[in-house]
Amino acid sequence: MEGADNRPFRIGTTVRALNSALRGEPENVAATVPDKRWFKESSAKNLRNRDFLSPSSVLTTLYADGQVPATVLGRVLSVGGNGVLPIAAGEVIVEGLRLRVDRVSVFREVLGDLHPYLKPSGQGQGHVVLNCPALYPKRCLSSCETITLGQLRTVLLADHQAVLLKKKGFSVSFCPALPEGAEIVRVLKSIGVEWPTVPVCSANGKREEELWGVFKNSPYRDSEEELCGGMEMEGGGSEKGTKTVRINLKKAVQEKNLQGYDPNLGVCTVQEESVYQLGQLEAATAVDKGAAPMVLHVTSSQDEFRQQQVDVLWRVGGARATQKHMVCGPVKTPGSQINAMKYIQLRKAQMKEASEIKYGEKVEGQAWDDIIQVMTSATVRFELLSTVHSSPVTLDVQREGGVSTKGPKGGVFVMYNCARLHTLFTSYEHAVKQGLYPEIPNVSHLDFSSLKEEGEWLLLFNYLIPFSDLLDQLGQSLEEGRGGARVGMKTEQICRFLVSLSKDFSSYYNRVHVLGEPMPHLYNQMFCRLQLLGALRELYHCALDTLHLPPIPQL
Repeated sequence: MEGADNRPFRIGTTVRALNSALRGEPENVAATVPDKRWFKESSAKNLRNRDFLSPSSVLTTLYADGQVPATVLGRVLSVGGNGVLPIAAGEVIVEGLRLRVDRVSVFREVLGDLHPYLKPSGQGQGHVVLNCPALYPKRCLSSCETITLGQLRTVLLADHQAVLLKKKGFSVSFCPALPEGAEIVRVLKSIGVEWPTVPVCSANGKREEELWGVFKNSPYRDSEEELCGGMEMEGGGSEKGTKTVRINLKKAVQEKNLQGYDPNLGVCTVQEESVYQLGQLEAATAVDKGAAPMVLHVTSSQDEFRQQQVDVLWRVGGARATQKHMVCGPVKTPGSQINAMKYIQLRKAQMKEASEIKYGEKVEGQAWDDIIQVMTSATVRFELLSTVHSSPVTLDVQREGGVSTKGPKGGVFVMYNCARLHTLFTSYEHAVKQGLYPEIPNVSHLDFSSLKEEGEWLLLFNYLIPFSDLLDQLGQSLEEGRGGARVGMKTEQICRFLVSLSKDFSSYYNRVHVLGEPMPHLYNQMFCRLQLLGALRELYHCALDTLHLPPIPQL
């Protein structure tokens, strides 16, 4: 390794460099070739003896009888460059060409400067408006009882996506702004969603009047008094003025060459509800005087058709923004019908009951109320966000089912393991004050060769190093601007990452006694472990922040 110039390490960068070395290609060419010649190992079993593998099937394709020439092997072992993990050893075995990373050096470099591993490697630019149709007044604000679980899922996805986009450097705003004091604002805040609000008297009346004028004079306006087999726009609301305004959306889709829109879009009657939404979108995008902003409609599958109508209507009205749709699958509750508000209340009651069963009389006072609130939010978010957003989610909402403080699943398990790290460092700091242990020395004074337990490298190699790459991937499809109305976002990845991390950390922590006897000859290993687990704590905090979940001090 050539020192700090190689940092931060990236798995993808390393694989591309290994691809080039295996075939002797220039690295700038290798970047365009699919990364299928090398595989990063992740299981504890395989990481005992290798970190990367080029399978024998690949070697036999590239070389006669799978025999890797000595010059090629030498080139592979000497790969280097910015972001490339240093290779310590390699050899051809039955399974293929296996490589082992210089783990001691990587521990030192990563734990010595963790910051680059907790943020995306690249920065985006531009303004993204996250539009959540479920929150418009005539949908839910008259009563929280009307917001469905599917619509709650869209709000949580929008909230999560906003944090991820901001981490990548985008400016983000939300639509609609909610009236101050509305009940839905309080309900959302109870699960960590701080949706923007405006005074109740705020309105976009002038913009809405202008939009009505545009639609009345639009070349896409249907000239016939009757719908002639066309369809009214879904949703309630009275017509504006004395004459019905109908727009031929199908004609607009064809002439504007829009791809991926529902073929059943036809002639629709413009409704006040739709114009109100467009007025809010116009206001949200008016701040962009330069490049056109991106509007991401985060909608449930049941509302998708209606939102496509609004989308095309806005294009007819002269929309400058690029529009995409992130569509969420339905939320199913077999054997029960329950709305979003009652679901949140149920999970909170179950969380309190489960805590009382486990911790007894300790569960009282404001501190525990706050913990239960956070744990309820964690439960709700992990249940609704851990599945690919376009797929359905099935929930158990029976009173006797639901949350548990035990078992490796979901938000409770993740928050519990994060709290264990807090408890560990509280215990260590208390011992330092008592004079039992010295302060943790600088990384440069530690010998990381003492980290030999298999879980230690696994936690660094599978979680700390790849996290930045994960953040890069989460907004990729939006940045690439692929054709079609829909966009697929990997919104489930953070939840799955945290659950997997918690399983591996829990397994390690149950095996290893971190705070050993206060004996000088044991300090180096203890300090190395504390450095690793301190980095893991920062990783937890960073990942949980994308879900608006604050770490809790105890459980």
